[in-house]
Parts: sequence; structure tokens; C-alpha cells
Amino acid sequence: MHCVTMGAWLQQLRRGVGLSVRTLAAKSGLSPSWLSQVERGQATPSLRTLVRLTRILGVSLGTFFAALEPRPPRVVCASTRPPLLSPWARVAVEALAPLPGAGTLEPIMLTLAPGGRSEHTPVAQAPAQFALLVEGEAVLTLSDVVHVLRPGDAITFSPTYGYQWEQRGAGPARVLIVTPRVLR
Repeated sequence: MHCVTMGAWLQQLRRGVGLSVRTLAAKSGLSPSWLSQVERGQATPSLRTLVRLTRILGVSLGTFFAALEPRPPRVVCASTRPPLLSPWARVAVEALAPLPGAGTLEPIMLTLAPGGRSEHTPVAQAPAQFALLVEGEAVLTLSDVVHVLRPGDAITFSPTYGYQWEQRGAGPARVLIVTPRVLR
């Protein structure tokens, strides 16, 4: 079974909170080159240093080590995932992974009814999102740029500048969206 290395997990957490290696080094009093070696698995931090890094990254030491343990796959059956409905926006959101302790990815299924749309709100310091249109046709507006997506089309984008999903067609549109889970 695949196990995430300590360095790769530190890098993932650092990127998840939007810090560069240099910024994390400055906040922790460590050198950027040494932190880079840790992330590549070429150096190992002491427990004291690891506590300092995890505090800056916003996770407990227990949470940090729990993520390093291999976990069996968890199946979320379509029949057991209740959608979060928004009748006024004509949108349903379904969590595709168990929420507590679900790992590093947060996949959701966004279903837009005809005329449905999400809010158009910028998300400060948000990680990149990956989206795949599974069914129908959807319009994704990023800032002021409009992208029309058809089944099979995929896009990776940063929600920092604001985005909105919209279904202008006759049938529903289903979008698979995956973001890195921000652990706090």
C-alpha cells in the first residue's frame, strides 16, 4: 500500500496554506535549502522542529502523523451520499469522500439544474481546483473569461479571482470538482 513520506506531506501542507519554502523558512527560523531537502526526503527534522513546522502549517502533530499512515480505500456509495440542495440557486452538491479524516483530496459532484448557477465569489488563498464535466453542458466564468465545457472537458484553475458555474442548457450538468483539502 502506498504511504506518503513525511517530506511530501510537509510540502503538501505548505502548498495547501499558500506558503513558499522561503516564507515557511522565515517563519520557522530554518533555512530554505534545508526545508527543501526535508520535502525531497533528503533530511529529517527533529521532533521539536516538526512541532514548530506543524504549528505554522496549522495542524496538530497527531493529525500530521495520522495522515502518514496508510488507510484502506473508503467507498462512498451513490445511494448513501445525501446532496446539499440549494433550491434558489438550482444546484446540488454531493461529497464524494467521507468528510472526517478523508485524506488530502476533497472531491465533490456539482449538479446544476437548467438555469442553475453557483455564487461568483473570490476565495482568498484557495488551492487550485480540478473540474471535469461529466454530463451536460456548463459555463464556467473565471473573473470575466467565459469557458463553455462539454462532457469530457477538464480544467484546472485558481478560484482566487472568483468563479461561477452556470447551466444555460435544457438538461442538468454534472461537474466533478477536486480540490486539495486544507487541514487546520
